[in-house]
Amino acid sequence: MDGFERRREQKKLQILEAALSLFIEFGTQKVSIAEIAKRAKVSQVTIYNYYESKDKLIQEVIIYYIHKAWSEYEELFQSDLTFPEKVKRIIFQKSDIANHIHASFFQDFMKEYTEENNFIEEFYAEKALPKFIELFNEGKEQGYIDPSISNEAILFYIQMFKEYMQRPDIANSLLPITEDLTKLFFYGIVGKNEN
Repeated sequence: MDGFERRREQKKLQILEAALSLFIEFGTQKVSIAEIAKRAKVSQVTIYNYYESKDKLIQEVIIYYIHKAWSEYEELFQSDLTFPEKVKRIIFQKSDIANHIHASFFQDFMKEYTEENNFIEEFYAEKALPKFIELFNEGKEQGYIDPSISNEAILFYIQMFKEYMQRPDIANSLLPITEDLTKLFFYGIVGKNEN
């Protein structure tokens, strides 16, 4: 990559970062291209040259946001943390962020998700799902997960658990009971079998 390409990519990154932070805080409807340009320290023309329209920029910001979040998950998967600690972070780590995303950005995110052949679904099927299956298999090999439980059931359970934890009326009461919830998640109300 030559110097021109490097500067071009740096500007695109500045625009995506600026747009993402503004969209999360104020939503996509209330943020103008002028505000994004000012935050990114580029001209409005530059934004239109790279992204053509605000709608296309929103779509690119969603894709950028997914890649950014996924890189954090990949670091977690590759870390030396124990299996229970990895699952605990998957469930609890993003709940605080989810509570601070503006509703209109979330609506655009969900609109993208409901489109046919959308990026989010494709990304999940190709990248995320295989990694989660690897993680569950690791948990089964280490004795944390009953090997007779299907990966599909585990995925459903984690998603259900995580979505509940992200509710605004629940988030504030989580911190004092995080350890209890983690134990409950892994061992149920019966507790760990000591046999």
